[in-house]
Amino acid sequence: MKTNPGRFFEDYRIGEVIAHAVPRTVSGGERALYHALYPARGALYSSDEFARASGLPASPLDDLIAFHVVFGKTVPDISLNAVANLGYAEGRWLAPVYPGDTLRSESEVIGLKENSNGKSGVVYVRTTGRNQHGTPVLDYVRWVMVRKNRETAAPDPVVPKLQAVVSPEALVFPAGLDFSNYDFALAGEPHRWGDYAVGEKIDHVDGVTVEEAEHMLATRLWQNTAKVHFDATFREDGRRLIYGGHVISMARALSFNGLANAQMIVALNGGAHANPCFAGDTVRAWSEVLDKAETAAPGVGAIRLRLVAVKSGAAPFALRDEAGKYLPEVLLDLDYWALMPL
Repeated sequence: MKTNPGRFFEDYRIGEVIAHAVPRTVSGGERALYHALYPARGALYSSDEFARASGLPASPLDDLIAFHVVFGKTVPDISLNAVANLGYAEGRWLAPVYPGDTLRSESEVIGLKENSNGKSGVVYVRTTGRNQHGTPVLDYVRWVMVRKNRETAAPDPVVPKLQAVVSPEALVFPAGLDFSNYDFALAGEPHRWGDYAVGEKIDHVDGVTVEEAEHMLATRLWQNTAKVHFDATFREDGRRLIYGGHVISMARALSFNGLANAQMIVALNGGAHANPCFAGDTVRAWSEVLDKAETAAPGVGAIRLRLVAVKSGAAPFALRDEAGKYLPEVLLDLDYWALMPL
């Protein structure tokens, strides 16, 4: 048999390390398509001159481009037969990715837990993305619910203990980053690190309706082959599930209105795709400031943000019901650290 049906829950073993195909060289083409698919306009990722004024050699590719490329490599081995991608933790961006870099991914299986129905289970992996020099550019943990393909004895459950938050001391900053001479006019908003207060909530105002063709184009761009995103016969309801990363990028881009100076994502503390997103849904976003920290980089502060994506019509800043369950309008709940000028 020369074709690959993908892995099922019973095919994973604790400690297994999986080297993912296929390495990918990224270029300005990824940036152009990313900015066409999402309303992304962060100055650091749009202008070489702005990036050089911030101490970098040129404009890196958007932080979520690196995430999507690294993530996409893992799909054929980790989530081709997934029911749903459930969450993220302990993510850190370790080095900028520039046009011309070649990215590859590997994952270690760190947890397995069969579901009580015996038809699926949760697989936990730690994924690392590296460039052509072998330098890690990104690592994160994710867990995904994967179908079973045959009757097997349930493995002993192993659920990894994960940090709730990446500590500010563990954040990694690009060499040379300096916001001392940051140009707020060119960046698009005057609000700096000191203007935000812990507990503050920001309605990002704008919304974008997700289109079927656009979400499939985006998912193919990252070489994500998960069947639920393309094959309308794969789900019982006959609907294609929107790739969760598409929702992340849409919400992040929408957050520009109110957080234009949250220039770089440097850590992913946690995240959940709370409810499925489908074509025709209009995505809106709001943020909450969870924490702030000073850094050793000149002129740079770290800000911890909760980014929530919701369907249009959701109540302002509503997240969970009285029982603590996500409201049905909530699509994404993402906790991350970003870098912002002081």
